[in-house]
Amino acid sequence: MTTTLRPTEPLQRHPDGTRSRRYQVCVNGRPVGVLLLGTHPVFGEGVARVTELRIEEADRRRGRATVAALAAEEVARGWGCTRIEVTVPGDAVPALRLVTALGYLVRNRGMAKALGDTPPALPPGSRARPMTESEYAEWIVKSDEDYVRSWVERGVPEDEARAKSRRDHEALLPHGLRTPGTTLDVLEHEGTPVGTVWVGTHQGRAYVYDVETVPEHRGRGHGRSLMLLAEGRAIAAGHRMIGLNVFAGNAAAERLYDSLGYETTAYALYKNLL
Repeated sequence: MTTTLRPTEPLQRHPDGTRSRRYQVCVNGRPVGVLLLGTHPVFGEGVARVTELRIEEADRRRGRATVAALAAEEVARGWGCTRIEVTVPGDAVPALRLVTALGYLVRNRGMAKALGDTPPALPPGSRARPMTESEYAEWIVKSDEDYVRSWVERGVPEDEARAKSRRDHEALLPHGLRTPGTTLDVLEHEGTPVGTVWVGTHQGRAYVYDVETVPEHRGRGHGRSLMLLAEGRAIAAGHRMIGLNVFAGNAAAERLYDSLGYETTAYALYKNLL
């Protein structure tokens, strides 16, 4: 049997500069699923993105999705794309298994946690205070460089990573420390600054955009204290859910978030198209 993609619409051009096209997944001409392929709204025309791939229940576990995904890569190459990306829900184990078998690499994953009504207490000796303007001036430079490096180390060209960092920081911190709905805190322990945490909102929930322990103070539980501080800020702002992103390979952070009860909501994966 032959599995193919059949376009069901003309190539779509969108106001944000992206393009997309919807296809039927067919077996010997018989529709068995759908696939939606587009270009990336952040990384541009050179990066393709599979935003939907669904095979009807009766035709699953027969390799249809595998062939459809490979066919999507060929379409993306025809568009001139050099990379293709996909996001897989955290509980979609078969889908994650499929794309990793096809050579996709996990770049990062989204995680979330339900919050209670009472802000958690910080350990004895630890206290939080707002970041000062002088501290912010140093922090924003380092935050930008760390963010760029995280993307570059996971397959994104440096110029794309720098453009993304610039856009994200401008969008999320347009007024710096005075950006509404945003808190930037310094955690002190016994009077010594040991870390920083940035909490804002994303898709209606609290979101930890950046958390870092000062290198010489790592391994002493301050990362956990920073996350408790983030959760406390979220609860105080009226949120009952908090989310975050963790890059693949950051084992210490992954262990911390898992131990605090965060659950994976989505995996973001990529594959270079040779």
